[in-house]
Amino acid sequence: MRTQNDVRVTVRVDKSLKESADIIFERLGMNMTTAINVFLRKAVDEKAIPFSVSLNPTGFGSGLSADEITHTFRDTVANETAQNQCMGFPVAKYDAMKGLAYLEAADGTREYVGDGH
Repeated sequence: MRTQNDVRVTVRVDKSLKESADIIFERLGMNMTTAINVFLRKAVDEKAIPFSVSLNPTGFGSGLSADEITHTFRDTVANETAQNQCMGFPVAKYDAMKGLAYLEAADGTREYVGDGH
């Protein structure tokens, strides 16, 4: 759902990094825009980057396998989604079959972005 307050943000990333991230986000049921919004909302809520950023090898993910990191990320997204749903907030999701992002209201109704629904 696009609002008057929406702004476009353009960033440059390595092509293979973007493609790899797209695959992960699709498996999580979201697109890049939704994933970035999850990150930004979490950063605003915590008033910090929502994971450790360090030159030391003891930051988030240190000693964890890729599967463990993926599991932790999925759990975090699921917990945030459940918390937002309990509070009655719409939750941003991605319909891989339609290739469209949508907002899901607490009552289960969906408002798709970009398809005229």
